Amino acid sequence: MTSGVHLAGRSRARLITRLAVVAILVACGLVADLVSAAVTHPAYAHAYLIETSPVDGQVLHSPPADVRLSFNEAVSFNQRSFQLLDVTGKKLVTGAPGYVDGKANTARVSLPASLVEGTYVLAWRITSADSHVVSGAFSFSIGRPSTTPATPVEEDVSPAVPVVDAVGRALAFLGLALALGGALFVAVLWPAGRDDRRGRGIVWSGFVALTAGTVVVLLVQGPYAAGTSLTGVFDPELLSATLSTRLGHALLVRLLIVLALGVAFWIAVRPSSSLADVRTDAARTSGAGTAGVGVAGVGAACAVVLPFTWTLADHAQTGEQTWLAVPATSLHLLAMALWLGGLIALSACVLLPGRGREPTGAISLEPALPRFSTLAQICFAVIAVTGVYLAWRQVGTWGALGGTGFGRLLLGKLAAVLAVVGLAAGARRFVRRRGRDSLGLDTAPYTAVRRLRRSVAGEVVLGVAVVSITAVLVNTAPARTSYAPPVHTTVPLPTAVADAVGPGAGLGGGSVEVKIEPAKPGSNVADIYITGRNGSLFAVPEVSGALESRDRSVPALPVKVSAAEPGHYVANSMSIPYPGEWVLRLDIRVSDFDETPVRVPFTAH
Repeated sequence: MTSGVHLAGRSRARLITRLAVVAILVACGLVADLVSAAVTHPAYAHAYLIETSPVDGQVLHSPPADVRLSFNEAVSFNQRSFQLLDVTGKKLVTGAPGYVDGKANTARVSLPASLVEGTYVLAWRITSADSHVVSGAFSFSIGRPSTTPATPVEEDVSPAVPVVDAVGRALAFLGLALALGGALFVAVLWPAGRDDRRGRGIVWSGFVALTAGTVVVLLVQGPYAAGTSLTGVFDPELLSATLSTRLGHALLVRLLIVLALGVAFWIAVRPSSSLADVRTDAARTSGAGTAGVGVAGVGAACAVVLPFTWTLADHAQTGEQTWLAVPATSLHLLAMALWLGGLIALSACVLLPGRGREPTGAISLEPALPRFSTLAQICFAVIAVTGVYLAWRQVGTWGALGGTGFGRLLLGKLAAVLAVVGLAAGARRFVRRRGRDSLGLDTAPYTAVRRLRRSVAGEVVLGVAVVSITAVLVNTAPARTSYAPPVHTTVPLPTAVADAVGPGAGLGGGSVEVKIEPAKPGSNVADIYITGRNGSLFAVPEVSGALESRDRSVPALPVKVSAAEPGHYVANSMSIPYPGEWVLRLDIRVSDFDETPVRVPFTAH
């Protein structure tokens, strides 16, 4: 008898040890992902600059009263979001920024009237509607350009800031699961759980994690948006700026909802005041009168509203079909929380009883396992339906699925979810096999219980991995906006080349092949191949280039082209200002006196 107890204890210890080791590995993987995503590969944000006044590089006759910026979506900013630098790099005082005619996708910064002749740089750093931070700079000149224009000075941007922000988001996600899913399991699915100290402790730890994660995000968003170090969390001005944004409002509402949920849970599970008030599990399950219904209603309403404090300030409320994306994402998040939180409570409170508790056989699994199994099925169905829609909306194309960090993370999340579904199917078979009999663990075969415990432990670890990946996805721009398929096009040379004489005579009937990568705003590389009528590379004396917007809204931008090898020419630093329709104009000199223009249209994403 004693040896059996020791064997059971050692078996449980080995299971817990293995679970801890796997959890540590998952945590290490999360940290690596966070550091990689936040430091090595910063995400492209949703918002991008469409237009400025003055335009980049413009020379003005007199100082402008202000500068204006237009973005593709709503943005938020504060006094520190804009810096005006003169030719010496000195920061000049500007007026308080504001919106142009109340349009949320614009910004206007008043300039001092004492600007003298020379070149100035306006550096900007704003927060897009999905809480991503975007930065950039442009220059303009008064009178004539300076010989040595100023360049923006990099702020003391700490790589720890986005990492701490992502950790705070992950902590909030995990807390949401423990608070909502744990509370549902303890208070509803498992009637005996209301009197179980460990069950209540799991739920309260969820409330603490949710609150702590929310506070971390609230404090870190200020220095994250301003581009400073973690010391900015103590800056009241930055905190005030965060509280004035959509994200700040959502975080404050979240804290209030968490408080209401905490009070409702405390009322639901508070111990009875006397023995006369003690009720059986069946009586407690059937309800506790009007007060109990009221508490349950408040809890249910708060649980439904709580996920919206994420979705109203992230990817869901930007882009297309926001009317459907916001509720779909909220439902996706709610289903994940109910399943994972209930799963953790099930594994910790029922399948792995601790010291000083009743023997396992005395705990009836009949109410808990079948009910949770049904809940899990419903949650998986919701996660699958909403997940397919959200993946389509945020990825869009098969190329973006494997060609972006967001897409690869999504594939990893899908693999983890499929593995969870496989493990959950095994647990459900155990429940069905036990039928409608009283499901005490001591009545089930030892090998079957061991498989169930391992299955549930695996689900917990994979569930934590899914939450971790979700936290990284929130900090990553969707593949639909960050994916830019490389441009690869071929255009024929003009017919006039066929009449060329001398060195260019062999170009008649030839073509120009152009490859542009990554074909998105910022620095790009353009490879240019000139082929003759026989299909072989053809060397020409010189190739020059210019980048033109299709609608001619900005002046042509010069593109420096150099020869890589005979017939192959490269533009190593072709800068594309913003997404849209562009034309790469190539002027190909075929002889000392003849030059042929070639226009290559393409789209920058």
